[in-house]
Amino acid sequence: MPEKTYEFHMEMTCEGCANAAKRVLGKLGEVKSVETNVQTKKVTVTSSLNPDQLLESLKKTGKECSYIGEKAN
Repeated sequence: MPEKTYEFHMEMTCEGCANAAKRVLGKLGEVKSVETNVQTKKVTVTSSLNPDQLLESLKKTGKECSYIGEKAN
């Protein structure tokens, strides 16, 4: 699957939450980049994995997460 960029909503209140998202996604191996924004509560991920796999990993943080959609490049 080609690399695509996806956006997710995640209930983040601090940089610790953002780092948790980066940590769980980093374990997947097929993730090129992860950008977090605590203010907008968005996680932007560039990966060859499908969004369902990425969302399942984000849920391992224990935070409420949802898939927003594919980001146009």
